[in-house]
Amino acid sequence: MSIRSKVLREIEKKPRRLKELKEKLGNDKKVQRAVEELLAKGRICQKQGAYFAVKSRMAEEALPCTLVKLGGSFGFAAQNAGGPDVFIPSRGLSGALPGDGVLVRLYEKPRVPGSLEGEVLAVTEPRQAFVGTVTEENGRLYLAPDECPSLRIQIKKSADGGAQNGDKAAVELLTRGADYAEHRAGVAMRFGSAGEAKQCVRALLYSAGLSRHFPEKVKAEARKLAEPQAADLKKRTDLRHWPIFTIDSAHTKDIDDAISLAVSEAGYELGVHIADVSHYVRPGSELNKEALRRGTSVYYADSVIPMLPRQLSNGLCSLNEGADRLAFSCLMQLDAKGQVKSFRFEKTVIRSRVKGVYSELNALLEGAADDALQKKYADVAEQLPAMRELYEKRTALRRQRGGIELESGEAKLLLDEEGRCVGVEKRRRGLTERMIEEFMLLANGCAARLARENELPFVYRVHEEPDPERVEKLQALLRACGLKAQFAGEVPTQPELAALLDSTRGTPLERPVHTAVLRTMAKAKYEPEPKGHYGLALADYAHFTSPIRRYPDLAIHRILSDWCAGVDRGEVKKRYEKFAAEASGESSAREVAAMQLERAAEGCYKAEYMGAHLGETFGGIVSGVTRQGLYVELENTVEGLVRTDTLCKGEPELTEGVRWRDPLTGRQWDLGQAVQVKALAVDVALGHVDFELLED
Repeated sequence: MSIRSKVLREIEKKPRRLKELKEKLGNDKKVQRAVEELLAKGRICQKQGAYFAVKSRMAEEALPCTLVKLGGSFGFAAQNAGGPDVFIPSRGLSGALPGDGVLVRLYEKPRVPGSLEGEVLAVTEPRQAFVGTVTEENGRLYLAPDECPSLRIQIKKSADGGAQNGDKAAVELLTRGADYAEHRAGVAMRFGSAGEAKQCVRALLYSAGLSRHFPEKVKAEARKLAEPQAADLKKRTDLRHWPIFTIDSAHTKDIDDAISLAVSEAGYELGVHIADVSHYVRPGSELNKEALRRGTSVYYADSVIPMLPRQLSNGLCSLNEGADRLAFSCLMQLDAKGQVKSFRFEKTVIRSRVKGVYSELNALLEGAADDALQKKYADVAEQLPAMRELYEKRTALRRQRGGIELESGEAKLLLDEEGRCVGVEKRRRGLTERMIEEFMLLANGCAARLARENELPFVYRVHEEPDPERVEKLQALLRACGLKAQFAGEVPTQPELAALLDSTRGTPLERPVHTAVLRTMAKAKYEPEPKGHYGLALADYAHFTSPIRRYPDLAIHRILSDWCAGVDRGEVKKRYEKFAAEASGESSAREVAAMQLERAAEGCYKAEYMGAHLGETFGGIVSGVTRQGLYVELENTVEGLVRTDTLCKGEPELTEGVRWRDPLTGRQWDLGQAVQVKALAVDVALGHVDFELLED
């Protein structure tokens, strides 16, 4: 049989990639030539990198997708062109792995009417690298990938890299088979024990392609930058004589915002002064390319993966105490009620009087500061009462317009000298934290308003209305909890949601209801069109105040810099229309990836902490009700699962996801119910905690 006939026969059996044909038939050049001849004669066709027999309907029916989830006996593929995910049963997975680009054919009769179900015809863009935990079974090593821990990928003995059972490791696929049992991998990187959170986080960073280290070209550019010179100060407004100061946590080193406040006859003069990063990070530079690629700084535990090299983030751009710094200032005039009457943006030079610390300023405002603290803040102390007064007025205005305040349940992780998590606390926001947040919101809103009114290309922070289907699910949950679930329209207004949140604040239902509302709302994202911010109840919103840490802020600084320098609208559009769209899309994607990584890292540290407290008893509340069991959240924000098989022998009865009942014994638990649990087991690598429910 000729090589061409062999190639055609393989393709008629199943769509194939060229690499697969070469691996199966050998003789690379002859296979390549046979494929080219078959294409020329019209016997085969190509779609998304896979070759099909032309006579087959498969080529027409195949949908380009990405496998996004793989369970023990099923998977889900996301359509590249958009639309609902496709359910893939185990028999139709063909060895596809999470992240693979695949071609999927839909079944005509799915098992669930109205859903999409199909099979993988071909893997067109195979993912090669995976991170997970090494396990040993029958003398052989396997990797259990973090994304699908029920899967086992065999590691070749000749490529195990010295890995041992229980290691956290990264592997690369060396060969792919027709099913999972035929895949073979080699170890590319060992991180250490999967029982140590810091090693698991190293693996997460590796998998995400994140590093504290910057390419040499980027570092070389950063080293060439210098402290502000006299030429840099020309055409800037000199505000070094103003009592400007920063307020951050005690350990913050990348300080990108400062404030000033004065009381005027008409009301208040508020200044929000932001590091002028765009002065240093120019279009086309290696610094800019790397900042866009990273998109955001990533924060976890006591560490940060910065968006910019430390020469900038902690040095030239950081508004350090007593240092002359280039800034981009939003100067606002507010009336006696706290309403913004006018504003302007100016390039400035500032000198922070003091590095303010949240806890210290909270003590000052509460009248609990000692002599040392009072001396430290003497230069800016006169502003503090006015800051508090303005904040209270702004808070009243936010409530009036219906701004939504969710209790997020953020955690503070405490690490020892070895990097082990030895404490988890619920993060508390004091008065000063809330004041600074409100003042930053004001500057962000002014930036967006300026861009919208002048029709500038821009990167807006957009938060759209909730989807009606999600609202229906929220209403069902509220009814089951005995709460008011009726809204005036199909989608609740912001005041309606704000009232709902306030009604549960400080009650056992606070965490589950606030979480449910958060899940109901759309995800905030960056877009080049102004669509407003639903959650904040603002028509105009963007991110202007953190250009050291977020690329969107740097992007709009660049646009506003040209506008403030007198560049006309037409030229601004020509320079930045494409850039704004690119920055919006890239920044949204990087933000999602960073949030997922930060959440996963936090889970690893929390599980590590609970691992030192196995067998101990804790009080918590039921925070989730599922068929898998009851989720219980402790006061310190750690959440764990009480598995169904420890609660009842049969299938539980669920009521709208808020009530869990054992039909045999009649025992039941409700969302928000206080319970006592014992820490049973942890999986640090996956960030999982198991609890045992204790009898009343």
